Amino acid sequence: MRLIIAILLPFLVFFTIGRPIAGIICLILQVTLIGWLPAAIWAVYALGQYNTDKKISEALGNRR
Repeated sequence: MRLIIAILLPFLVFFTIGRPIAGIICLILQVTLIGWLPAAIWAVYALGQYNTDKKISEALGNRR
C-alpha cells in the first residue's frame, strides 16, 4: 500500500515512515510537474530503505 502512495503522493510516504522534514522537502519538490518524478523515485527509495532497516532490526532483535 505504501508503494502506491509513494508513486501517487510521494511526500505522504515520508510522514508515514517518520521523516516529516524530508516529507516537507519532498512536497516542495513535488509541487512542480518536473519535480514529481524525482520525488516519486526518492520516496520509493526511502521506503525500500525503511523496509530494509526494519528487517535488519527485527533480525538482530531476535538474535539477542
